[in-house]
Amino acid sequence: MEFGILFTSHPNHASEPYPHRDVHARVTAEIEAADRLGYDTAWVAEHHFSNQYGIMPDVFTYMGYLAARTSRIRLGTAVVTLPLYEPIRVVENMAFVDILSGGRVVLGLGSGYRPYEFEGFGRDFDARRDVQEEAIDLILELVHRRRVTHEGKYFRSTIEGDYEVFPVSVQQPHPPLFMAAGTERSMAYAARHGFGLMLSTLPSAETLARQIGFYRAHLKDAPAPLDANPAFGKVDIARWVYVADTDAEARRDTADGIVRHISHFMSGATAGYLGNVSEKSRVDTLNYDDLLATTLLHGSPETVIAKLRALRDRTGLTSLLLHYPPYYGHEKTMRSLRLFAERVMPEVGVSR
Repeated sequence: MEFGILFTSHPNHASEPYPHRDVHARVTAEIEAADRLGYDTAWVAEHHFSNQYGIMPDVFTYMGYLAARTSRIRLGTAVVTLPLYEPIRVVENMAFVDILSGGRVVLGLGSGYRPYEFEGFGRDFDARRDVQEEAIDLILELVHRRRVTHEGKYFRSTIEGDYEVFPVSVQQPHPPLFMAAGTERSMAYAARHGFGLMLSTLPSAETLARQIGFYRAHLKDAPAPLDANPAFGKVDIARWVYVADTDAEARRDTADGIVRHISHFMSGATAGYLGNVSEKSRVDTLNYDDLLATTLLHGSPETVIAKLRALRDRTGLTSLLLHYPPYYGHEKTMRSLRLFAERVMPEVGVSR
């Protein structure tokens, strides 16, 4: 099993006041710590216009900066909201950062789930899945052929003859490609096109197992060369994780903050997204004990080890993405990351 961390650049309003510039120094310090502690991947989330979830307008710019500040950890996008992008620039930037980082880029793509981001860019939220699918067809053509003649509903491009897409990534045939998904349409599409699968923080183990089984049942439909994706068949599950010396300490440190955070995450700002991809749909029924039973990997090292082994055995995940809100405080967060790396990872199994 591999271990990554999902960074959302979410400001702590109590310690990182408006306009929240301090959030980026804190998140960078946590990524540098993850590099030293032996985590496999630092996943960077892109979000726009709101200070209630994350402030990160350009993941490629940030990963280029991180490439020079880290030495071994992979740098992943979680995710590039593809309907807000020009897909050719995604291919170019992915390859360029892969070169700058010495072959450490992982690309996660998604259709988006926050309507206000689409409104800000003047894009059609309801058409986002159609846009994403056409963009992915164009991206896959470019990473395998480097030339394209494309006349679609949403994109047009001609790169042929003496011209091709540059630069060429270090990783071949291309960096690992993942797709964030949760609906049957998106999971089947991911499998048929050779993508690894990224799943949300909120579903229970039972829901995740069902989603992963559905995805893997469609992998046989991926043709060559799409099945040569280095991420083909891999499943990354994001979970809210916090490790303390005892279960009681973990509860004291996190209970109020995690319920508040997830309540906002399930709000109308996400267009009901999490209710569509998980069994949870009502904010007013959230409480710490229910989340602890179904979703959270919180507690002592021994408790988290047991929970993670059960999740692995139930779902067959290949990678865990640790996630957490900023409300616990930087020092407690850093201690949790260290305890997970030193006490949990060796017991569950690290890829390296």
